[in-house]
Amino acid sequence: MTRMPVPPFSFDDAVKKVRMAEDAWNTRDPEKVALAYTPDTKWRNRSEFLNGRDEVRDFLTRKWSQENGYRLIKEIWSHGDNRIAVRFSYEYHDTDNNWFRAHGNENWEFDAKGYMAVRHASINDVAIAESERLFHWPHGPRPVDHAGLSDLGL
Repeated sequence: MTRMPVPPFSFDDAVKKVRMAEDAWNTRDPEKVALAYTPDTKWRNRSEFLNGRDEVRDFLTRKWSQENGYRLIKEIWSHGDNRIAVRFSYEYHDTDNNWFRAHGNENWEFDAKGYMAVRHASINDVAIAESERLFHWPHGPRPVDHAGLSDLGL
C-alpha cells in the first residue's frame, strides 16, 4: 500500500506530510500512529533507540500513559526528495498535574511508498505553569484556525 504523499516531496507535499503526522500524533492512538512507519523503522527518541513498528507502538503506549493532556504542534523546517526536518512543541502534564512544554527537532527519512523509515528526535522539556499553556483545543487534531509555532512565538 502507498501512503501519500510519496517521495520525491515538493514543498507542499512536505508540509502536508508534517500536518498528517501532527494530526495522527494528536489522536494519541499508538496503533494508528505506528502504521505510518515501515515495519523495520529505526528511531532515536531522546536517548531511546527503537527498531520496528512493534517497539514504536509500545513506546507510544508508554509515552501517552504518562503525558496527560498531550497537545502537539509540528512545523516544517526543511525538506529534500525523501527527507523532512521538523521542529515541534507539545504540552502535557504528569500525574501530579505539573505542566511541561517539550521543544524538539526531528529528522525523517521516507521509503518510496511514503512510510517513515527513519526518525531521529531531540527533545527538551521545560516546566511551565498551567497558566502559561498555549495549546488549547479539545482532544484530537489541532483546529485549522489555531496558531502554529511561529505565530505563537515558539
